[in-house]
Amino acid sequence: MAARRALHFVFKVGNRFQTARFYRDVLGMKVLRHEEFEEGCKAACNGPYDGKWSKTMVGFGPEDDHFVAELTYNYGIGDYKLGNDFMGITLASSQAVSNARKLEWPLTEVAEGVFETEAPGGYKFYLQNCSLPQSDPVLKVTLAVSDLHKSLNYWCDLLGMKIYEKDEEKQRALLGYADNQCKLELQGVKGAVDHAAAFGRIAFSCPQKELPDLEDLMKRENQKILTPLVSLDTPGKATVQVVILADPDGHEICFVEG
Repeated sequence: MAARRALHFVFKVGNRFQTARFYRDVLGMKVLRHEEFEEGCKAACNGPYDGKWSKTMVGFGPEDDHFVAELTYNYGIGDYKLGNDFMGITLASSQAVSNARKLEWPLTEVAEGVFETEAPGGYKFYLQNCSLPQSDPVLKVTLAVSDLHKSLNYWCDLLGMKIYEKDEEKQRALLGYADNQCKLELQGVKGAVDHAAAFGRIAFSCPQKELPDLEDLMKRENQKILTPLVSLDTPGKATVQVVILADPDGHEICFVEG
């Protein structure tokens, strides 16, 4: 599974101007590419909407070796109800903390040297007031799960992720495909995971030859396949194959050839 890599998280955004200001001026990310579409994505990248939409990829560096954010904007939709499914992205950047202070963007210190802030729309980010030697400051994405044991079976046994840390008492686990990649943190919550309307999607790259096998595995294990293997056209880029899955709590997972 070493060839698999965490790529990006998809956010639905209602205010493009404020959102761009947050990612660019507070976090310090750059716009990597922007695309406009006349109709909904056949893999529902923009959610269950058929109309005109746009996609903006933002990150600290190229998509090839950085975990980035995909900001999807559906024309005419100004906000989305938040659930409890997405619990935050953690990044290490003293520059982001400094930028937030300068711009008077609200920060709350939740642990020593760790500040909670919100992107427009209410998505939580945790900023560690330090800078690490690696080129990508994005450390982990945290998602809520209703049954940690069941989720670990899915993400590790079926999707091949490695457990880096596990704390039964705090009901959390840190998973990843490789040491130098953004990690996925699963955090147990009481009750059901509610995705509401703002639900996102996490994406991973996967060698093309493994995609049909992955889809077959999910069929055999009676797991949810939201979009069977499909080819997606991207303006100015090569057509790519993707398969969209859902974990036991309904978190959307995109595996894209790469």
